[in-house]
Amino acid sequence: MIKNNWGIRILVTGFFLTSPVVLAEHFNGHVDVKVGALSESAQKGQLAFNRTCSECHGDNGEGSLKGPPLIHAIYNPGHHSNQSFYSAVRNGVQQHHWPYGDMPAQKGISFSEMSVILKFVREVQQQNGIVRLDHEM
Repeated sequence: MIKNNWGIRILVTGFFLTSPVVLAEHFNGHVDVKVGALSESAQKGQLAFNRTCSECHGDNGEGSLKGPPLIHAIYNPGHHSNQSFYSAVRNGVQQHHWPYGDMPAQKGISFSEMSVILKFVREVQQQNGIVRLDHEM
């Protein structure tokens, strides 16, 4: 019984690790991000993002070898709502799309700082062609 259980776990894990539905196919840690003109709030958010988030998510959300790019279709508003970003910062989040590991809670980022960071991320997503797509499961 234990051997069968391990066999099933190995098969399921193999499926999840190779499935583009579950893990993004991108793992070189970087996407090309173009940043155009930003609103005043988004400019503040860019500064805050690059100061507090870029160590893992790269400058301007382009990703790094430590964390995924946020300027990516996976993070479109239909799949990851604004609330999911707030929750990830406040509570952390378990790995689910990318093989970078869990994201710990970011206690040093205030709600108001998170608001301008999110404004920045959403504006840059739009500038890079990332639009709301309804999430289907």
